[in-house]
Amino acid sequence: MLKTRQQLEADERQALAPYACLAAESRGRIHPEGESAHRTAFQKDRDRVLHTSAFRRLEYKTQVFVNYEGDYYRTRLTHTLEVAQVATGIARALGLNEDLAETIALAHDLGHPPFGHSGEKALDELTRHVGGFDHNRQSLRIVTQLERRYPDFPGLNLTWETLEGIMKHETEYDVPDPDWDPDAQPSLEAQVVNVADEVAYNAHDLDDGLRSGHLTPRQIAEVPLVGELMHRLHMDPNEFDKYDRYTLVRELLGDVITDVVVATHQRLGDSGVGTLADVRAYPAKLLAPSDGMAARLKVLKSFLYENFYFHYRLIRMSRKAHLVLAALYQAYTETPTMLPPDVQNEAEEEGIERALSDYLSGMTDRYANDEYRKLFIPYELT
Repeated sequence: MLKTRQQLEADERQALAPYACLAAESRGRIHPEGESAHRTAFQKDRDRVLHTSAFRRLEYKTQVFVNYEGDYYRTRLTHTLEVAQVATGIARALGLNEDLAETIALAHDLGHPPFGHSGEKALDELTRHVGGFDHNRQSLRIVTQLERRYPDFPGLNLTWETLEGIMKHETEYDVPDPDWDPDAQPSLEAQVVNVADEVAYNAHDLDDGLRSGHLTPRQIAEVPLVGELMHRLHMDPNEFDKYDRYTLVRELLGDVITDVVVATHQRLGDSGVGTLADVRAYPAKLLAPSDGMAARLKVLKSFLYENFYFHYRLIRMSRKAHLVLAALYQAYTETPTMLPPDVQNEAEEEGIERALSDYLSGMTDRYANDEYRKLFIPYELT
């Protein structure tokens, strides 16, 4: 059976919750254009994000381990895909718009620079005198200006709802833009991605920490949320193998997602929210884990900070990331004629700081390291 966009939109009206975002009721795009014959507006957004150069580059950008540390560890791309999987699962269970949730998830990290949060911190410090660097704002800049794929407008011309999800993305690492509709809560689909990002972080960092040997089964058994799960699954920290690791991470994800769905459903019922307008007017976020689960996740995150993120080897990687980006920034600032012609043109139009921020943040880990070697290692070809 062939379905038109109008039929897909009708399916949404019939199947989704009354407080979900409907593609047919989108606030529209910055530049007027026709919609697809067989895709909703949010599906069109998703496809545009997937085909960007920025999305492809996420494959070679750091999540926690620098790309060359090993092929088994998460990259920014695999993290993004895991966030999208968690987000669509939660959205489906709550009757929200899966297409919009998936699109926001796929786009939420497009603006991340190389070397993960260390790279962002370095770029922020290097550009502090001109306003600093924030990857949410850079994601918006990518999808509204830097991706040039259409002759009639810059960027991807995404819907307002997708742009809102990018700019109001909020986690411990992500600060929402205070100027973007500041008096309204984001859609539940955007809130889903906020939670999915945190959930995916905890689960895959635990997995990568165990795989790398930075964390041990005995260590994680001391964390209440994890230790209780290990006890329930009859896992012995002294006889812990890779199948135990797979099972533990899988069951942890399932437990947290179930908690988020049940707690949010209860919260929505208790709040009296019945429409999308009610969601935006509500004084707090509605999509979140239960208070008990939130407290237990906070303990897990503190454990990861102390025992994984601040492991001496990761601190060494962070230091190298800062050194590489700082050296490149200084070299290009002092001799901008070393930059590629298109970056030089942007520097003339928008200033060297803006051009360098775009150029450096768009680099993959590998490309940044290669540029460093070309500029500072005498025997490397330039």
